[in-house]
Amino acid sequence: MRVVACSGACNVGQIANQAAVDLSKEDVAGFFCLAAVAAHIEAMVKSAREAGMMISIDGCPVQCAAKTLQHLEIEPAIQIIVTELGIEKTQDLSIDQDVCSKVVEQVKEELAA
Repeated sequence: MRVVACSGACNVGQIANQAAVDLSKEDVAGFFCLAAVAAHIEAMVKSAREAGMMISIDGCPVQCAAKTLQHLEIEPAIQIIVTELGIEKTQDLSIDQDVCSKVVEQVKEELAA
């Protein structure tokens, strides 16, 4: 199981990225390089297609992470959008660890469902 995340230039993008890092550190899902997939690096695209379950964490409804996967005909099994968890998008790049924990817990809940 792998996780990709938006790392957009706003608070929710940074929260999405940090949540993916946290999931990887907790051995819930391996962190996968979205930029390499988006750049069509052949080995990374192949690896993404063979990864099995893929989780996408996006900061906002634009869904850059999920759409990057979908562009390559990879459908995320779980899609999280940080703003849908009640977090307002701002240009503040600070990361609130409590909010990251909320995103991580949402992923775990969806995995358990």
